[in-house]
Amino acid sequence: MANLVLRNLQKSYADVHIIKDFNLAVEEGEMLVVVGPSGCGKSTLLRLIAGLEEVSGGEIFIKDKKVNRLEPKDRNIAMVFQNYALYPHMTVFNNMAYGLKRRKRPKEEIAKRVAKTASILGLEDLLDRKPHQLSGGQRQRVAMGRAIVRKPTIFLFDEPLSNLDANLRAQMRIEIRKLHQELKTTSLYVTHDQVEAMTLADRLAVLNKGQIEQIGTPAEIYQTPSSQFVAGFMGSPPMNFLNAKINDMGNAIQLHGGTLLPFHEDTIAARKGQPIVLGIRPENIVKAHKQGADRFDIDIHLVESLGAEQLIHGRFPGDKQTLVLRLPTKIKTHAVGERITLGVMPDSLHLFDPQSKLRVA
Repeated sequence: MANLVLRNLQKSYADVHIIKDFNLAVEEGEMLVVVGPSGCGKSTLLRLIAGLEEVSGGEIFIKDKKVNRLEPKDRNIAMVFQNYALYPHMTVFNNMAYGLKRRKRPKEEIAKRVAKTASILGLEDLLDRKPHQLSGGQRQRVAMGRAIVRKPTIFLFDEPLSNLDANLRAQMRIEIRKLHQELKTTSLYVTHDQVEAMTLADRLAVLNKGQIEQIGTPAEIYQTPSSQFVAGFMGSPPMNFLNAKINDMGNAIQLHGGTLLPFHEDTIAARKGQPIVLGIRPENIVKAHKQGADRFDIDIHLVESLGAEQLIHGRFPGDKQTLVLRLPTKIKTHAVGERITLGVMPDSLHLFDPQSKLRVA
């Protein structure tokens, strides 16, 4: 059963449409991650659900109850922000207990719920400290604890890890995932970080200009992106896009220079001789030991060493199109100016229509 349903949701400021006819259903106990570039409407979406902004159109249902006109305090939603929003003069205990005190819960219940939540988050020894005595990761755990003690119907996470360094973000991602598996509270998590999105989500919704481009499991989004936008946004480094065409036989992709990459799907038969955009992920490109009809050369113009692997940036000889591939460093290190021969792993090609930018096959 869907715990949160958005129907034709809209938000506009004057003539600027931020959220456009947005439809979404988040299932009971699901962690749904909304990912997209800055300015695509992610945070606005959360604020509409929380009641912090008024909708311009459409409906919001929580547990089958329409909540458009309910005050934020009456929606039983807990929101975790990226800036922690802790009271600096209060201890960790009082920050976590504040919402329960406002609801006039018994002292014994408050103490029990705060203690249990502190145990889950590893905050037992910090309850008497104030926010300025905590690290960034500890402050974020307190902010999460304050949300958890309320036992909300829905958690809303608004880029909660943005202020943390890389190592701490990785640690907190694991903690959030474990926390969700334990509490099983319906959660909507907003981020622009694809690693966070892929590792935390039961399902992903990729947002672009206030609309959902694609929704599905992380594996579905990554392996079968529905558009060039999704394919380019999900993945680091992003998918390579090459201008190509369907050969006259309708059974291969022809690159600049005549290279033919076999492609046996009926979906391209009707496009014989037509231009196509070919997508190849960097990890699906491999070094080839000999020339062949399905091989191609690139001239290396940049090498990024990442320790265990290297990112090779190259250009096709006689063509301005560029390509990035990912190779293990232990195989061989490569140098700028070197020409290498490459092939593509079978069944790893993505085709997109040049006009609509939508997936063809």
